[in-house]
Amino acid sequence: MNPKILELNKKIQPYKDDVVNHYLYRRLNSIKDVAILMEHHIYAVWDFMSLLKTLQSILTCTSSPWKPIGDGKIRQLINSIVLEEESDIDQDGNPSSHYEMYLDAMQECGADTSNIKKFVANVTEKKIPKVSKGIDDFLKCTFDVIESKEAHKIAAAFTFGREDLIPDMFTSIVEEYNTDNNLNKFVYYLERHIELDGGEHGPLALQLICDLCGDDSKKWLEVEETAIACLIARKKLWDVILVKLN
Repeated sequence: MNPKILELNKKIQPYKDDVVNHYLYRRLNSIKDVAILMEHHIYAVWDFMSLLKTLQSILTCTSSPWKPIGDGKIRQLINSIVLEEESDIDQDGNPSSHYEMYLDAMQECGADTSNIKKFVANVTEKKIPKVSKGIDDFLKCTFDVIESKEAHKIAAAFTFGREDLIPDMFTSIVEEYNTDNNLNKFVYYLERHIELDGGEHGPLALQLICDLCGDDSKKWLEVEETAIACLIARKKLWDVILVKLN
């Protein structure tokens, strides 16, 4: 692995640990608790796609007339991630984005999807609707990065603030409360997400960071700062959900 990635991972590990080892996971005591978590976490699933599509718009040509933009290797990296995040195969064998898979999982377990659907229906390029302070603060962190239009910062938020943050224990907890099979789709989503992070998307995203930063020490520092800010924002979102469960 690139020595700069190893050094970066060492610096951000304490912040990642705060998310992965958050008490929230041990506080989940029922399917209702899982549903409350999902009603908040869905916004992180949605803005993950916003980070990804912004990267694609910067690093590839997504308009007509088409022109070759940037490095072919980077285009391949980002497009391969987009392919599976935006049109993966769901539990029933149908093409679906991970956001839509998550919505289906919410509906299956009785979680309220009305707020996120209203939010997505009203969102525009110039206006992110208000939801609640905890979620609004989380989304602000993400969209401050997106609005920078700097690919290495956006890639940092995508890679270190979103990927590889689901602990194995979470899937076990969800499976424990899946007694009536109304969390089947959520278990599938979690297992698929973990599979892609570990097997394909994780290494691809790290390679993308390396390609975008090269030997530019300023960019590497900005990647570190962005990663830490996004991990802190995720931890604060988990804090908000924990309060809702108490």
